[in-house]
Amino acid sequence: MTPIGIVRNERTTPEDDHWGKVDSVIELDPAQVDVEATLGLEEFSHIEVVFSFHLCDPARTTRGARHPRGNTALPKVGVLAQRVKDRPNHIGVSRCELIRVDGLRLHVRGLDAIDGTPVLDVKAFLSAMVPPVEAVREPGWVHDVMKSYYL
Repeated sequence: MTPIGIVRNERTTPEDDHWGKVDSVIELDPAQVDVEATLGLEEFSHIEVVFSFHLCDPARTTRGARHPRGNTALPKVGVLAQRVKDRPNHIGVSRCELIRVDGLRLHVRGLDAIDGTPVLDVKAFLSAMVPPVEAVREPGWVHDVMKSYYL
């Protein structure tokens, strides 16, 4: 898979929380997409970004179960039941606010990816693709883990 762009922001190390106010620019590679690829994107308030957790150490890849954030007070759950970066293919997916489109530069807020992160794909966020909140079921520990994520 060839990246189509790269993330630029002030965060240089992975952190677990406080992504909500992080402003980033996704610099799209003109060798991979031309400027027409962004045509109409500015009409959307949010996008989904698929990216590579490029700094993950393959030796730390989780293939089974672990405690979320290494917190043994939380239940041990499988890697596919978490959004941990040390997953088998080191692929991340994030929704973020699209501030503006400037040619092949996408200005976003709330993208939880560090500076230099390779971007694999960008998709317009469609609310019709998300189940109603009342239909979503998740375990109680998720709220505890995520309460400061976007603050």
